[in-house]
Amino acid sequence: MQKKIAVITGASSGIGKMFAETVGEYGTFDEVWVIARRIDRLESLNLPFPTRAIALDLSKEESYKEYEELLKTENPDIALLINASGFGKFEATIDTPVSDNLNMVDLNCKAIVALCQLSVPYMKCGAQIINIASVAAFQPVPYINVYSATKAFVLHYSRSLNRELKRLGIAVSAVCPFWTKTEFFDRAIKKDSDAVVKKYVAMYEPEQIVSRTWRDVKRGRDVIQFGFIARTQTLLAKILPHSFVMSFWQSQQKLK
Repeated sequence: MQKKIAVITGASSGIGKMFAETVGEYGTFDEVWVIARRIDRLESLNLPFPTRAIALDLSKEESYKEYEELLKTENPDIALLINASGFGKFEATIDTPVSDNLNMVDLNCKAIVALCQLSVPYMKCGAQIINIASVAAFQPVPYINVYSATKAFVLHYSRSLNRELKRLGIAVSAVCPFWTKTEFFDRAIKKDSDAVVKKYVAMYEPEQIVSRTWRDVKRGRDVIQFGFIARTQTLLAKILPHSFVMSFWQSQQKLK
């Protein structure tokens, strides 16, 4: 008999961890697969269902093969896939090591494409995919350039995939958080240098983002946001020229 499972990447911290800990709000599962690099953190999670901790570095292509082989061996019924792994860097693009910029593309984009494509054959009608994008997906953001570009990819990929998979009864949602209080900033901010982001208009908690997501996926939303400020910024980014949006951002953060 097939096990009904949820697969959650980036589950060792932040929004991914909050999704894992509250997955019971979405439904019931025979097992939850949690994926991240730090196995010790995965093993310390307190989930409401049997848990399988899987240590994978999804920025490396060989991890996709490991995931594919595990699926072939277990043949699960994937009822829920959450792609929450990712990272960003706050600094000028040309001052960021090429390896970091390419690693962002690998983890933020390639891993999501791989996990979705490998998982869909194991999904049935009614399954749900949740991909974490960002409010930065709606506009170009100087000094957070590669990160915002990768999240624009995630947003458009998710919305288009949602349309493609409707014929199979599988839904795809892109979650676009505003600034959220997680360990994301530990890696994003370059130490011993002037901060790129000097003004945070709002800072939300992971619980707020995840709670809204559970509600909105059940309502069939393909794009999910939490907070008046986040929704307002998205609207303005849609109707204002992006040249103005970028200039305003740079002025707000005192960036040349």
